[in-house]
Amino acid sequence: MIFLFKKYIKKMNYLTNILLGIFIFYFAIVIYTYIFQRNLLYHPNENNYSDNELISNLKKVKIKTKDNIELKSWYYSKNSNDYKTILFLHGNAGDLENRIYKINHFIDMKVNFLIIAWRGFSGNKGKPTEKGLYEDAMSAVRWLKSNGVNENKIILYGESLGTAVAVEIAQNKNFGGIVLESPFTSMVAAGKEKYPFLPVNILLKDKYESDKKIKNIKIPILIMHGKVDKIVPFYMGKKMFDLANSPKSSYFSDYDDHMMNFDKNLLKALREFIYSLN
Repeated sequence: MIFLFKKYIKKMNYLTNILLGIFIFYFAIVIYTYIFQRNLLYHPNENNYSDNELISNLKKVKIKTKDNIELKSWYYSKNSNDYKTILFLHGNAGDLENRIYKINHFIDMKVNFLIIAWRGFSGNKGKPTEKGLYEDAMSAVRWLKSNGVNENKIILYGESLGTAVAVEIAQNKNFGGIVLESPFTSMVAAGKEKYPFLPVNILLKDKYESDKKIKNIKIPILIMHGKVDKIVPFYMGKKMFDLANSPKSSYFSDYDDHMMNFDKNLLKALREFIYSLN
């Protein structure tokens, strides 16, 4: 009897050690994720998009933020009085050059555009954070206004992570319109998709809760999303569309991944939306 009891205790100690080891390993992952989460979220040095050459000259400008960070930016003005101006807010990876294949098409449209690089991207100083990116975007809006572009002449264009920034600054404002390419509902929801085993809602510093803010947007909106998006699930873009106020338009492609193909169908939808704005 004593022998069996000792054997039972030994077995329990073994299981306890295993469970303790699993707990320590999991706790280490949680701590690592919390400390380095912004390295997992922001990828300024990643370059996985096709390289293209600009087909037109544009003005390279520096836009200063309220916290004295200068943002590398490109400005193309065709007719600031008669045409709308797109403010392009890019995603969480790469630099301005990675978006040339997109902005080259803007040159063919009746629009002007300003594209900015976030703090910590494209050689800019600073480190990206949710609060910091909101300030970067608002600095770009202030810069446009100081150069004679009225708020109702600005079209916000958010790409991936940039959609959350566009949604934030569009709330209760009178911009000309807003375009969201491959939007997510919130970073908490997106994080749970990637890391379902982690308490993302507790750990996450930059939450980007677009689904809670989109109801505050009262301007025309176009939402574009590919149904085979491997980074942000298509259902998130569809949910954002369902939550959006009218007037709203959508372009949902059956074949596009996260970085959408700027083919004739997408360009047609984008052009029709831009030209529909008063």
